[in-house]
Amino acid sequence: MKIDRWYGNHFETHLRGRYISMQSIYPLLDLYKRTYEISVEGLSEMGQDIPLIKIGDGDKIVLGWSQMHGNESTTTKAIFDFLKFINQKQFFQSEIEGFLNSYTFYVFPILNPDGAELYTRENANGVDLNRDAQDLSQMESQCLRGAFDKLQPSLCLNLHDQRSIYGFKGGKPATVSFLSPAADKNRTVTDARKIAMQFILKMNHTLQKYIPGQIGRYDDSFNEACVGDTFQNMGVPTILFEAGHYDQDYNREKTREYIFYALLALFNITDRDIDSLNYKDYFGIPENKKNYNDFILRNVKLENRQEVVSITIQYREILRNEIIVFEPFIDKIGNLENQYGYVEENAKGSEILTNPQENLTVGTNISEIIDKKDKSMIYFQKINSFLQ
Repeated sequence: MKIDRWYGNHFETHLRGRYISMQSIYPLLDLYKRTYEISVEGLSEMGQDIPLIKIGDGDKIVLGWSQMHGNESTTTKAIFDFLKFINQKQFFQSEIEGFLNSYTFYVFPILNPDGAELYTRENANGVDLNRDAQDLSQMESQCLRGAFDKLQPSLCLNLHDQRSIYGFKGGKPATVSFLSPAADKNRTVTDARKIAMQFILKMNHTLQKYIPGQIGRYDDSFNEACVGDTFQNMGVPTILFEAGHYDQDYNREKTREYIFYALLALFNITDRDIDSLNYKDYFGIPENKKNYNDFILRNVKLENRQEVVSITIQYREILRNEIIVFEPFIDKIGNLENQYGYVEENAKGSEILTNPQENLTVGTNISEIIDKKDKSMIYFQKINSFLQ
């Protein structure tokens, strides 16, 4: 059976949408308590458990963590897709056995349970845990560092989501991105960085089959406050995963699939013959640019401007009653010829009316844009289809 066919029929259906909290995963942790070793390695600032899952018994120790930023849940879904795949007994059994005998994979499915519950990037104290690697001021940071020191991993996986604003010069969006973080201010290509780069190249090779031209690389400016940079500086290869946007998949159900494939490639479960990779090719992966928006309306005539302009709209993610609502707002107004939209419309020089009807300014919430002379022509309308 091909892996994409297996995935389509067997991914973890108990986790859907963007809002994933500890309450979402407790039933799955209970389901797997006899299959995997699950421990509580620490507590959050608000006293929630921070569970750690152990998979395999091999000599290669890998430590991963998801939802360090509480509102970045795509990789958490992919982790449970991976757990379900490893636990099944019908397909890819020799490959799974090879993984279990070669690796011991420890993973925090939700490192920041308070932020996950609140659907915030930061923890309950408003601290970005990915800027707390040196101070270790928060209990969640201390938990991760304690596991790192105890387990002494040979590889770390820092699992995140990226916003829908990233793309490439040629116009394609960045659906999945990676980074081998810098180990110092000079961005020295250390041995640890080379190892991380080779793993990234392997995952890139796999993902090119599914989303060609949509895999990116993050800027590697050094920041010692970041966890990945700190671990890389300590000589432990560390990979940043960034699960991004795919077309109109605002609940990131397709992107979770691609992260799942990336994990299979990394752990040598698929594409096992792709090992002799030159780390220098990592720099051939295109670097992300902030050149995408959720929606662009081209060639608009505004009252206070003589030239036609483009208007970009972006969505804010708002938690309401455990549902994520996508609220549109004006992000940019101008020429924007090098900006791309997942959806684009052309006003062809027409004047527009907006709801609310006020002067368009960057940051303003908006629900509708229509043609001033032909009100049946609706260029943009807020819809509820993105609700999970």
